[in-house]
Formats: sequence, structure tokens, C-alpha cells
Amino acid sequence: MNVIIAGKQPALQYLDMKSAVEHCTAGLGIWEWASTDAGVEPDVVMACAGDIPTLETLAAVALLRANFADIKIRVVNIVDLMTLQTSTEHPHGLSDREFDSIFTTDKPVIFAFHGYPALIHRLTYRRANHANLHVHGYREEGTTTTPFDMTVLNLLDRFHLAGDAVDRIPRLQPVNAHFKQHLRDKLVEHRLYVREKGDDMPEVRDWKWPY
Repeated sequence: MNVIIAGKQPALQYLDMKSAVEHCTAGLGIWEWASTDAGVEPDVVMACAGDIPTLETLAAVALLRANFADIKIRVVNIVDLMTLQTSTEHPHGLSDREFDSIFTTDKPVIFAFHGYPALIHRLTYRRANHANLHVHGYREEGTTTTPFDMTVLNLLDRFHLAGDAVDRIPRLQPVNAHFKQHLRDKLVEHRLYVREKGDDMPEVRDWKWPY
């Protein structure tokens, strides 16, 4: 049985056709155009699977880049979850060496996922860096509300993702207080706006990759 799940709303396009074919054929990959760690170790790996998690991850990356000019971020997008398994468990799985080269062996990985976080942990439990894998996913929270508010209720939004990242980067922990306050303020602003307008804030609804 093959199941295709497709949204009905317009979505941002991040890759041209050639790049998209290469990316989908590989199953996952580093998006160098969104990353800032070329030639050096990243401070954090921001991973994502699914359309909305990808959008919120890129928005979180943009927030981090705007507030910490020297931050080294690696953005990894996954379209084939089976690549997360070892090559001995699934034919699409990456070898440990390949997996470690992408996700590192000791850096925090903030993983945004459209399903249950436990699935990602089950797929990666044998990997060297599993202890540093922090998955944001579906928490069975929500009601009739706006699209972005659903991500907030499940802690899958850009503000929670960016906050989790700076909390887990040791050198940013002593200097992230004002940034964390900004994130909390934006969440309050969002909540009030949704209650009053019944729609998402324009800066969220109309967001586009700024770099």
C-alpha cells in the first residue's frame, strides 16, 4: 500500500528541480545555503523532516543568525526517515561514519519532526550522538486554531526551536538571557494576536527566508 499525504496550502520552495531530485534521491542532506558552518565544526545541528517543521526550522535558524553573528549552524533536511537507521538495519540507512559526519558525534541536534518524537529516537538509538538528539514533534496538543498556533502548542515553532538551540550551546548559555526574553515576548505577542484576530501574525504568516 502506498499512501501520499499532501497539503492543500501554498508552500515555500527551497530547491530548484535538479537540487530537489538529488536531495530526494539521497534521502537527506546538509542544506549548505542555510548553514553557516562550512569548514568548521557546528555549534548546533538543526535537523528537520516534514514541510511545516522545515519551515519552522529555517525560521529558527534565521532568528539565531540575526542575533548571534558568529554562530555555526548546520541545517540538515530529511525526506527519507529510513536513512536515519544504520545500513545494517535498512537498505536506505547511512553507515555510522556517514551519519556521524552529518550529525556529528558530540554536538546538540535539534530535530523538528511532524510525527511522534519517539519514532526518531527509535530509528537513531544505536547512533553515537543519540544522547544529544532533542526531538520536537507531535505532542497531541491542539484544538481549532491557527496553523502557527498548532506548532506553538506542540513546541514545534521557531521560537521554541531557537530557544532550545541556545540552551544547548555551551558558549551561548551565559549570554542568551536577552535573546530568550525576546522569544518569550514573541510567544506572548503571538498568543494575544491569535486570540484577538483569529489569525497568525503577518510576520509569521508571510515569513520568507531572509538570507
